[in-house]
Amino acid sequence: MSQASNSYRGRLAPSPTGLLHIGHARTFWMAAQRAIERQGKLILRNEDLDPQRSRPEFAAAMIEDLRWLGIRWSEGPDCGGPYAPYSQSERRDCYLEAWRRLRDGGFIYPCTCSRKDLAQAATAPNDNDDEPVYPGRCRTRTDAGQFVEPAGVNWRLRVGAGEEIAFDDLNLGAQRYVAGRDFGDFLVWRRDDVPAYQLAVVVDDVAMRITEVVRGADLLKSTARQLLLIRALEYPTPEYFHCELVRDASGVRLAKRQDGLSIRGLRESGLSANKVLQMACQ
Repeated sequence: MSQASNSYRGRLAPSPTGLLHIGHARTFWMAAQRAIERQGKLILRNEDLDPQRSRPEFAAAMIEDLRWLGIRWSEGPDCGGPYAPYSQSERRDCYLEAWRRLRDGGFIYPCTCSRKDLAQAATAPNDNDDEPVYPGRCRTRTDAGQFVEPAGVNWRLRVGAGEEIAFDDLNLGAQRYVAGRDFGDFLVWRRDDVPAYQLAVVVDDVAMRITEVVRGADLLKSTARQLLLIRALEYPTPEYFHCELVRDASGVRLAKRQDGLSIRGLRESGLSANKVLQMACQ
């Protein structure tokens, strides 16, 4: 069931781990236009969970570049608002409360498996390879209640093998994923005491009263995961609108490491904001 609200609330949720590129311009412009069309509000959230890769200079650049594109928001880390703070690095207590609810409800378990990709779990999957299907070695553990704090082990949400997760995307239509096949037990908290992306965005979207999530199509599978978290936490469900991805000449989706197509780089080359948006939305 969609989140009941008399007022549209959308959000921009960039990560300050690099310069924004024209793919971000397309998604964030779409989010801004949908908020304007619905006479709603747009919220900027600084998703700076990753302590190794998040940098203040990138946070400042993303705000400046979004403003240069003509995108405006009514709440955010630069202007405040009723649901502050708007930077994830300042919202630890919110994530801990959700972790405790999941622990007490038996939805999550501690995992001591050593996997090279776990160190990147706090970063949104659009910046890294998707989380691989977990083989399940620790999923039978029943000692979650003995942990007072999440630090020291990884924490995973148990998914029901074979369960179909379906949702209607407002842009791309009906979507279906099968737990255990398309994704496995996924991370909600890292062993170095950092909440994972999937948990943080679910917690923040409900806390900030987001009614519609606009983001890239590379996060469709994350939506399926997040719907399981929403159900476990008994949160209201927002609507979803996933944008088609911007790809380079070889068909590969853009990444922040491609500085030549960053909004900042295109600005410095002399292009206007309108031209950059034309490139992004063509």
